[in-house]
Order: sequence, then structure tokens, then C-alpha cells
Amino acid sequence: MQDFGFYFGFGWEHIISKDALDHQLFIAALAAIYIIKDWKQVLILITAFTIGHSITLALSVFDIIRLNSKWVEFLIPVTIVITALSNLFQKKFTPRSIRINYFLALFFGLIHGMGFANTIRFLLAEDQNMAWSLFAFNVGLEVGQIVVVTILLLVAHFITTAFKISRREWVIFLSAAVFSLALKMSLERLPITKKETTNEETVITVQPATNYSIYTAGTKYSE
Repeated sequence: MQDFGFYFGFGWEHIISKDALDHQLFIAALAAIYIIKDWKQVLILITAFTIGHSITLALSVFDIIRLNSKWVEFLIPVTIVITALSNLFQKKFTPRSIRINYFLALFFGLIHGMGFANTIRFLLAEDQNMAWSLFAFNVGLEVGQIVVVTILLLVAHFITTAFKISRREWVIFLSAAVFSLALKMSLERLPITKKETTNEETVITVQPATNYSIYTAGTKYSE
């Protein structure tokens, strides 16, 4: 039970902490087209994301699949860019028209799962119950995601109600902001291989001054 609490907290922190901006932005992009009355659909959405990242998280931790971490870190913001861009083309917010986000959550969740695996893989000792630890980690992630989405829905409800902003205007505003941040993040994480140049290291040995006049040479004192 102690292990469950530890990995639950680790999963929670991996969504809630300030270092989890990429995953938070993805959740924001997924939830941007929903309002508070759509909370049941949002729960399905979050569950689809959890299923997606749970699959690759388990496969990666058990070394069944593995992708270069640089590519994973690059692809994560790319998923955010695509999701946010998809939102900008939404004009009608019927249950059928916004169902595409279920598939985006499931498919892109596979990529995010590999990102989670790069973090948790090093914490799992061989003598631990990995399945139980992964379950606890995923539960922590799920609860964290629900908290983030709940905050977003409440903010959306307040802004659209208090400032009389239409649903589409809110979607465009939030999606455009997320798109800009994710695009910047993608460019910063481009997995470009740079040629390494080896420079000869120059060692400079400084000998202590044996004469006080040498030590103070070149030093000017104001009279």
C-alpha cells in the first residue's frame, strides 16, 4: 500500500507540477471545445487519453517498445499543435462534431505514454510489483487530469458567462494560445543532430609570483 501511495503521488505530480506544462497544454487543447455541461463527455475524453498513455507506458516500461527520448519529447508538443489546430476549425459543437477529440486523445495518448515511461522506468526496481506500481501511477495521472480539466471548465464557464463571450470565441482564444506555446516548444525540441567538434583542452598553469614587484606589476593605485 505504501508503494501505491508513492506512485500515485508521482503520477499526480507528473500532471500537476509546473514541469508538466506540455501535458497540461495537451489536456487544455483536448478540453477547449467543451463546456461545463459536457462533463460526461469530458470524462470519456480523459479516460480515452488514460487508456492511450497506459498502453505505451506499460509497453515501454517492460521494454517491449522503446523510442528515442528526444523524438518523444519532440512529438509530445506536436500532438498539442495538431489538437489545438483542429479546434480552430470547429464551428459547430455538436456531440458528433467534437467526437474527433476522443480519437485524438486515444491516439496521441500513446505518444504521451512513452514520455511518462522515460520518467518512471528508472524508479521501478526489479523486485517491485511493476503492474501494481504502474496502476497507481496511472490513477494519480487520471486524478490529476480530472482536476486540470475541472479547473478549465470552471474558468470557461466564468469567462463565457461573466464577459458574455461566445463558446466559439473562447475556443479560438484558448486554442490559439495553446497552439502558440506548443509550436514554440516543438521548435525548441527539434531532434536535430549536431556534429560534435572536439576541441583540444588547453591547460594553463599559473606559477606563484616570487617577487612582490612582479605580483603588483600592471596594477595602478590612485594617489
